[in-house]
Amino acid sequence: MQYGFYRVAAAAPKVTVADPVANTDEIIELFRQANRSGADAVVFPEMSVTAYTCGELFHNATLLEGARQGLLRIARESLTMPGTVGIVGAPVRVGAALYNCACFIAEGVIHALVPKTYIPNYNEFYEKRWWKGVPAGFRAEVDLGLPYRVPMAQHMIIRHKGVGLAAEICEDVWSTIPPSSRLALQGAEVIFNLSASDDLIGKYNYLLQLIKMQSARCLSAYVYSSAGFGESSTDLVFDAKLVVAENGTILAKNRRWQSANQIVMADTDIEALRRDRLHTTTFADCAEREIAGRQPLEVVIEHNSAPKRPFELMRKVDAHPFVPANDEHLHDRCEEIINIQVAALAQRLNVTHTSNLVIGISGGLDSTLALLIAVRTFDRLGLDRKGIHGITMPGFGTTGRTRSNALILMEALGVSTREIPIGPAVNQHFADIGHDPAVQDVTYENSQARERTQILMDVANQVNGMVLGTGDLSELALGWATYNGDHMSMYGINASVPKTLVVHLTRYFAMECGDERIRTALLDIVDTPISPELIPAAADGTIKQKTEDLVGPYELHDFFLYYVLRYGFTPERILLLARKAFGEAYTEDVIRHWLRTFMRRFFRQQFKRSCLPDGPKIGSVCLSPRGDWRMPSDASPDLWLSEIPK
Repeated sequence: MQYGFYRVAAAAPKVTVADPVANTDEIIELFRQANRSGADAVVFPEMSVTAYTCGELFHNATLLEGARQGLLRIARESLTMPGTVGIVGAPVRVGAALYNCACFIAEGVIHALVPKTYIPNYNEFYEKRWWKGVPAGFRAEVDLGLPYRVPMAQHMIIRHKGVGLAAEICEDVWSTIPPSSRLALQGAEVIFNLSASDDLIGKYNYLLQLIKMQSARCLSAYVYSSAGFGESSTDLVFDAKLVVAENGTILAKNRRWQSANQIVMADTDIEALRRDRLHTTTFADCAEREIAGRQPLEVVIEHNSAPKRPFELMRKVDAHPFVPANDEHLHDRCEEIINIQVAALAQRLNVTHTSNLVIGISGGLDSTLALLIAVRTFDRLGLDRKGIHGITMPGFGTTGRTRSNALILMEALGVSTREIPIGPAVNQHFADIGHDPAVQDVTYENSQARERTQILMDVANQVNGMVLGTGDLSELALGWATYNGDHMSMYGINASVPKTLVVHLTRYFAMECGDERIRTALLDIVDTPISPELIPAAADGTIKQKTEDLVGPYELHDFFLYYVLRYGFTPERILLLARKAFGEAYTEDVIRHWLRTFMRRFFRQQFKRSCLPDGPKIGSVCLSPRGDWRMPSDASPDLWLSEIPK
């Protein structure tokens, strides 16, 4: 395991029915391939040493001896593949019974045997003709003709490189309470399933859902290998299904129906799984209830040092983790996000008996999204859109582009529109407090933000309405808001929507609106540089004060925010993931620079988040002091900053 990742492989060798010598050759070839690629563990299908479809031959002494010899040979060859565990399927005889086993092999040793728990005997399956099921708590010491006896148990945790491994076999995961459920509670972090699941119409998609959900329930990685080419087609067909899942997500899967050997690999994130088990307190509660008095047999696999290789992360890292993937479900995902916001605002309007909303419309992204959500909410409630009071408040830095977009959008949407310039009031305020307007410092900027908030609050009083806040999650994380200025509202509709998602949703509204004026304005808003527009424009009238020049790219900050809040990762690990996610878009020096900025601002601006207005949670993370994030305002960032090289 490196950097908290445990590399796994699922392999499907072509098999020859009842020929352990030929099958062992193929297993060793794939075992070696996995080792060369840096895999920590590789799993093979059920009965991969003999093939699954041997039928009555499983009770033939010649086949059973061939299988035993195959296991011994794999064990010998594993000496040349240090650092990798192979999990191989084979029949194992214990006394008068025959068991369908997962055999853990590494470093020249057969370390453990895990028998199949649930033996199917319905429809096309007649496994009880050959295999014995195991009772709860079953344990044995098996003589395989080695200088040592091999432990065999139903509940077994194998420790390898500090990671808890476990196995179940085919039918086990289809049962009402799969063994993996309790194994996960007992400490298994990676579950391997050795399978020989025949292919039927519609079965594959169901299986994928089953694997995803079991990995999610267990908060584990789940590595599945099912038999393929070469199995007997006398009555059944096998298509070689290889799947790696992690906590509800498919990391890798193969192309089925191939006649050659196949292998898929992925890096499973053990650190993320451990954080989720720690954070999801019901996991420990469930373990206390379900496994009380049940101690698994633990086996530790000591490993020799494998050749050192440069670590290249073998998994996709999304550069925009908050944004829905561009797949066939994109429309549904966007609508779900929008509907959560609309439902939240509708409830707030309903409970306060309010039919008037006041929104400051700047022509920027956040206020645009808030306006669009407000319009959708009023339409759902059957309220007159004129009850939405959009107020544009041009100041010293307002450009013609943003002002024009704000006015066009409000007119096209049919809301009440007001324009209230703030220049005279702010200049009077400067005179009152003795501030020189030529000094364009924080006082110069924040006076404008607070004047705008005062106008919105007072207009809300006039119309017997409420102020809808527009600030987003990214700004809250960075503290990029004026305290008691745009920081404050009566309901913060975008409070858990990060900037990258605001951009995405605004573009989605543009594509779906069906009105060319609205579409054009929204797309121009998306293309406008993000700015608070508190400093006068450039000589050519364009925006001079660009937020991302000052605090850094929002796509980087949203990436940092996701992994700090969702997983609590260290800065070192976030850097590793960011390098993978962004490739050549940013140099490592640039990523480090903005990560330091993020950490400093995130810690030092907590006081602004400690008194946030109400606002709905829409995703896996938020910064509400009443919900996900309780943090002291005076916590020190020094420990985190010390991990980021300068």
